[in-house]
Amino acid sequence: MTRTDGYLLDNGQTEAAERFDAFAALFDPTTFRHLEGLGVGPGWRCWEVGAGGTSVVSWLAKKVGPTGKVVATDIDISLLSAVDRPPVEVRVHDVGAEESPGEGFDLVHARLVLVHVPDREGALRSMVNALRPGGRLLVEDGDPALQPLICPDEYGPEQQLANRLRHGFRKLLADRGADLSYGRKLPRLLREAGLRRVEADAYFPVSSPACAALESATVRQIRGRLVTAGLATDDDVDRHLANVASGSMDLATAPLISAWGRKG
Repeated sequence: MTRTDGYLLDNGQTEAAERFDAFAALFDPTTFRHLEGLGVGPGWRCWEVGAGGTSVVSWLAKKVGPTGKVVATDIDISLLSAVDRPPVEVRVHDVGAEESPGEGFDLVHARLVLVHVPDREGALRSMVNALRPGGRLLVEDGDPALQPLICPDEYGPEQQLANRLRHGFRKLLADRGADLSYGRKLPRLLREAGLRRVEADAYFPVSSPACAALESATVRQIRGRLVTAGLATDDDVDRHLANVASGSMDLATAPLISAWGRKG
């Protein structure tokens, strides 16, 4: 993530760990499938960009083993202390403003990071430059503009309220510089960065308990900003959180678009 006062989803807030747990439940199977396909194994040197939580870092550490290395970076590393031991090295780092924490990496991976970075072009360039010849880059980001609704099946007042609050969330993100259509651009951007064998796919959860957990944590984390900006009232937020807790709604996420390629 980028170091900016405008960043909406601070890792230091109490709901952040809940959000990372939900992301892990929703997206780890997709991420791990792609990493397996890229051949991650013993001795690899990996850079996990904007690591946030520990699930991907821990998985990579097991794959690379004692002869490999995983550099896990974020602007807030408070949730990464549990994995800060060999082969993992945790560093405070802003991918949008600082040089890469090394070079010659076999793998660079970022999930749900670049969409929030103001200098996305510079961050992507830094990630590509950090790869060795033949190294792999995997970038995974959402595309909220491609599917903007938390309730695609908007059949009642509860779903309408949910989608109204989701619209407010998207506005807060856009006002802070997030590119809400970034995910769909990834294949082109990786090719333009000089990567070869570029491919991409998407994963779109439509209904799951993890979607509900993510929605609850996110709305609780941003409720103050929603209310202050006039995008919702406290009553709106309370009603929506109760609706989510009831388990009666099918809650989706934006598609996660994964794009990967090889350097040189």
